Amino acid sequence: MELNKHVYAVIMAGGGGTRLWPVSRKENPKQLLDIFNGRSLFEIAVRRLKGLIPFERILVVTVAEQAKKLQKLVTEIPSANYLIEPLPRGTAAVVALAAAALQKMDPSAVMVVLTADHFINNVEIFHSAIKAGCQLADEGNLVTLGIEPTFPSSGYGYIELGNPIGDFNKITAYKAIRFEEKPDENRAIDFIKSGKFLWNSGMFIWKTATVLTEITELMPDITQVIGELQPWIGIDHGHGKFIEAWTSIKPQTVDYGIMEKSRRVGVIPVKEIGWNDVGSWDSLFDVLPADENGNILLGDQIHMLDSKDTLVFSDEKEKLIIPLGIKNMIIVNTSDALMICPRGDSQKVKQLVDYLRTNHYTLFL
Repeated sequence: MELNKHVYAVIMAGGGGTRLWPVSRKENPKQLLDIFNGRSLFEIAVRRLKGLIPFERILVVTVAEQAKKLQKLVTEIPSANYLIEPLPRGTAAVVALAAAALQKMDPSAVMVVLTADHFINNVEIFHSAIKAGCQLADEGNLVTLGIEPTFPSSGYGYIELGNPIGDFNKITAYKAIRFEEKPDENRAIDFIKSGKFLWNSGMFIWKTATVLTEITELMPDITQVIGELQPWIGIDHGHGKFIEAWTSIKPQTVDYGIMEKSRRVGVIPVKEIGWNDVGSWDSLFDVLPADENGNILLGDQIHMLDSKDTLVFSDEKEKLIIPLGIKNMIIVNTSDALMICPRGDSQKVKQLVDYLRTNHYTLFL
C-alpha cells in the first residue's frame, strides 16, 4: 500500500564513485553501471519503491552531467523532479536543498532520503522499515535505518542504540546514543559482541520542517546559503547567483553535520534485509550469483579453466579472456585499463585511484 500523499522519496545520485574502478569513473559512476543483470543500481533503487511511493513523488539530486543519463534509465520520473547540484558539496547540502525544494511544494512533506547505489535483497522488509520510519518521523524525530550487522566490518559506520522509543509498524525504535565512523576491526568486533550497535545505512526519514529546523540550529551557514538560493530552487539551478552561492558551501556529510549532533535521532533496526552498499569489487560476491565453482563472470568472452572463487569483468566483447588456474582473484578489464587484485584487497582501489590522480593520469579517472 502506498504511503500518504505527503511522503516523498529523495534519491541522492550525484556521487562520482570510483570504488569500482576502472569501470566506475567520474563520467560513469557505479550507480549507472548496468552490471546487475542488465540493470543499474539507480534503476533498482527506483523500482524498489514500487507500491510505496509513486514516480511523481520521487526527487533525484544529482550533478548536471549525470542527470540526462539517469533520466534515460528511468523515464517515468518527471524531469522537473531532478534537482541539480552545480558542484558536489556533500550530503548535508543535498538534504538542505531537497528539504527546501519540498517545503516550497508541500509544507507537510516527509522526506525518505535514499541513495542510488545500495543493493537491498528483501524489498518487503525495506518497505516495512520505511513505513515504521515515517510513523517515527511524524513524532518529530530524525530517523535513520540501522542495519543489523552480519560481520564486524571496518568499512561501515556504526550507530549505538539507547533506550526504546516505542513500537512503529511492529518494529521497536530506539534513541541513537552516538555514531562511530569506520572503526578498526577490533572495535568492530566489540560492537558486534555488545549487541548495541547497528550499521549506519545512510537512509534517513524526517519531516522537511523538522530537518530544516535542525539545520538552522546545527549548520547555520548552510541555512543562510539556502535562504539566498530560494528564488531559484526547483526553477533554475544554472543561474549565476545560484552557482555562486552554492559553491560557497563548505562540504559536509549529513551524518557529521546533523545526525551526530542532533538530540532528535531515532533508529529503526532492520534485520535480514540483504543490504549492501556495493562499496568494492569484493562486495559483488555478496549480491551477484556465482557459478558452481564460485566464479562471477561479467562479460561475453570469458572462459574459466581450473579457476575458483574469482570475479572477472570485461567490457570488450571481442577480446577472449581465459583465467587459467586462478583462485580468489578479481580481474577487471576495460578498453584502456586492466586491474588485478586478490579477493579481500579491493578496498585498496581507493589508494590506486589516489595514485593515478597524484601522478596526473587524469584520463583514466
